[in-house]
Amino acid sequence: MSLTILHRVYSRWRAPGGYREVLFMAIPLILSTGAWSVLHFVDRMFLTWYSPEAIAAAMPAGILNFTIMSLFIGTAGYVNTFVAQYHGSERFERIGPSLWQGVYISLMGGLVLILIAPFSSSIFHFIGHAPAVSEQEIIYFRILCLGAAPPIIASALAGFFSGRGESWPIMWVNTLATLLNIALDYAFIFGRWGFPEMGIKGAALATVLSGCFSVLLYLALLSRRSYNRIYHTISGWFFDRELFTRMLRFGLPNGVQFMLDMAGFTIFILLIGRLGTSELAATNIAFNINTLAFMPMIGFGIAISVLVGRNLGENNPGLAGYSVWSGFQLTLVYMGLVSLSYVFFPEIYISAFAARADPESFKPIRDIALVLLRFVALFSIFDTMNIIFASAIKGAGDTRFVMFMIVSLAVGGLVIPSYIAIIVLKMNIYSAWIIVTIYIILLGSCFLLRFLGGKWKSMRVIEEAPHSMPPNYPAAPGTEFDA
Repeated sequence: MSLTILHRVYSRWRAPGGYREVLFMAIPLILSTGAWSVLHFVDRMFLTWYSPEAIAAAMPAGILNFTIMSLFIGTAGYVNTFVAQYHGSERFERIGPSLWQGVYISLMGGLVLILIAPFSSSIFHFIGHAPAVSEQEIIYFRILCLGAAPPIIASALAGFFSGRGESWPIMWVNTLATLLNIALDYAFIFGRWGFPEMGIKGAALATVLSGCFSVLLYLALLSRRSYNRIYHTISGWFFDRELFTRMLRFGLPNGVQFMLDMAGFTIFILLIGRLGTSELAATNIAFNINTLAFMPMIGFGIAISVLVGRNLGENNPGLAGYSVWSGFQLTLVYMGLVSLSYVFFPEIYISAFAARADPESFKPIRDIALVLLRFVALFSIFDTMNIIFASAIKGAGDTRFVMFMIVSLAVGGLVIPSYIAIIVLKMNIYSAWIIVTIYIILLGSCFLLRFLGGKWKSMRVIEEAPHSMPPNYPAAPGTEFDA
């Protein structure tokens, strides 16, 4: 039996759409998203060392900012599906113009966030967290809003590389930006290397500056002559109304889905903040620990979305489906091992946050976080289904279904039950985490069923290629062309 299993693994490893092909596409993206998760882990760790109020404020303010940004990141980032399908159909001249439509969407998003920044105080005074926490939330949120455009633009520019299967540049850009961000975090938060001590303000400034750095690196790469000659990365800068409209048609539901998913978790975290600073800080730590495992799965999801898009561009839905199952099996093994570590070795993760925190104030946070990691271990398995199968159907263009499910379940399965449990019934933090676990289980199950339904196989986001007539083709078919 073991030999049979090994033979199947080996066969799937070598086959088109098998483990090797998926990993070749996914590894740079995993390292890239992994760098992002390391950044946020270190950022939150530094803020934990700085003060309990700083770590309590960072997650609600940061996730609220990212929730608004995600509408535009999800829309502009859908460039990678357009690029993948155009690349699969060998219509390379449409790739550059697609990229620029994503940039224009990104600029619109940056402007919206700038307009929201002046309302930071009103937003967090309304939320009603403790005054010491609320003051730092306002600072963090305002700076992130003012500097929102660069990371949105970077998500669109990255689509040029991921959509073509050239994912190593994304890894290097994100790695360099992460290293810069971590260095600036340390310098700005604690006042090192001649910089003033800025606390949570310094963390926000470091994030904005690293986002600007990413955009500059991407633009430098895209300015290569070979890219412009083949893909029109520079000459395709013009606004294309038809392409822009089509990108909004497919990308906007993806952005709305992304935003509403984030909004559900944002409201959940804000409601947790009503329970107390320790509960909020422990929730922040648990989610940030999960980010270390979750973000590499996002890399797998991007790879699956691109492979589906490229194979559908080649009119090969069978190979697309085979790639999806290969990706799911790989991520299931990975996430299963990580979940076991959450259950049996939770102190490994908690210790990083406790290292330089005040022992007395950190103890209640630690005790709650240890329990929350058991919830994370359970729902992470179903999050694998959520990421892989949602990415697969979005790679085909089935973004409206994903949006509909997120809207339905985020409101009916997460926000309303959490509000009733925390605000109305005054239940404890563990009751709220049972709700979020059930929500993720339902979400993953719905996307699996949609994928198995197979409707995605006939979907496309690109227009049909124009057909050129042969030079001597007659105006009306003659008998020599009849069957």
